[in-house]
Amino acid sequence: MRVRLREKLANQLPPDALSRVYSSFDIVGDIAIIKAPSNPSDAQIVAKQIMETHKKIRTVFSQTSPVENTHRIRKLTLLLGENTTLANHREAGCNFKVDVEKCYFSPRLSHEHLRIAQQISTEETVVNMFAGVGCFSVIIAKTAPKTKVYSIDINPTAYQLMSENIQINNVKDSVYPLLGDSKELVETQLQGTADRVLMPLPELALQYLPTAVSALKKTNGLIHYYDFEHATRQENPVEKTQQKVAETLDKLGVKYRFKYTRIVRSTGPNWYQTVLDIQIAH
Repeated sequence: MRVRLREKLANQLPPDALSRVYSSFDIVGDIAIIKAPSNPSDAQIVAKQIMETHKKIRTVFSQTSPVENTHRIRKLTLLLGENTTLANHREAGCNFKVDVEKCYFSPRLSHEHLRIAQQISTEETVVNMFAGVGCFSVIIAKTAPKTKVYSIDINPTAYQLMSENIQINNVKDSVYPLLGDSKELVETQLQGTADRVLMPLPELALQYLPTAVSALKKTNGLIHYYDFEHATRQENPVEKTQQKVAETLDKLGVKYRFKYTRIVRSTGPNWYQTVLDIQIAH
């Protein structure tokens, strides 16, 4: 995508600005989110080209801060188009209302949403510890009938949109939205309830791993653990993730095995998002 975008911008931007055009950007519904050149006029040129190339996009924002704090939000600056952060995103046959500035959402996890959903058996109980607007939870409920999903998020905006998305997609009998800190909610309400636990928040996953284990039933259970890992060319990011997870699980004294592992995506120079599907046996 970068090559194609750069080709179209070659006669519009100076070489130094062209070299800073990022290789990819997020499209959520009809909103594009880019990391734009610092010069405002150059950023406008990039935004205009994106809108001309992708006819459905009505708004282009520049991401001006990293994803941060417990609500996992980022600051956006309008470059071109309508000044709205609300989008309607469609994925796996489901519809989602998303606020791209006030809650966390990544269209780059679409493969993971479906990969997890397709593993789940009818009548499983799932605890989603960091649910956001409910993509994992809703897609699971649509894919596996009679599944019960406890869908937790601490961000009130994400919780509100998740509640709406549950209604929009007709899964109110399967998905139960919960507002609050997942550690507190699991420890007070959901101990020993789950066949499977989702942990799609890399920043807190290791810290909350003991809580995830405690949410599982007293038989075998699965934890889907996501992480961000720094790794040089000589290092394997998945192995680094396995090592620190193993240290935590060894301290808990549980039996476990890594059933499946992979790099989900690159998130920056020498940074990767990884996933471990961990089989736990008490």
